[in-house]
Amino acid sequence: MSRTISILTAACLSALLATSALAQEKAEPAAAPERNPLELPTLITATPAEGFQLALKLSRLGVSQTQHDKSVLKAGRPEYAKDPEQLIQASQTVAINFQTVAQANNYWRDK
Repeated sequence: MSRTISILTAACLSALLATSALAQEKAEPAAAPERNPLELPTLITATPAEGFQLALKLSRLGVSQTQHDKSVLKAGRPEYAKDPEQLIQASQTVAINFQTVAQANNYWRDK
């Protein structure tokens, strides 16, 4: 009797494993996780020019995360595009971000 139970147990385990394997084959591949637009893999860049581009990106991300409503964001552009003080403030933001990237890349090192 115990031999019969062992054979039945083995058969059930085999069927369970086969069913599990088929289910895995039929399952859709897992979708890649959404990339967070704020996630920056590194502040290290190959050149100061790339560092400046990264500083611009950081500045744009800051604005878009502050104002989530794109229509409101775009509606304000004509106003600040002609306002020298606001343009200077935008330039200062880029400069601060570039300073951060430059520091991370040691751009001021002696050559």
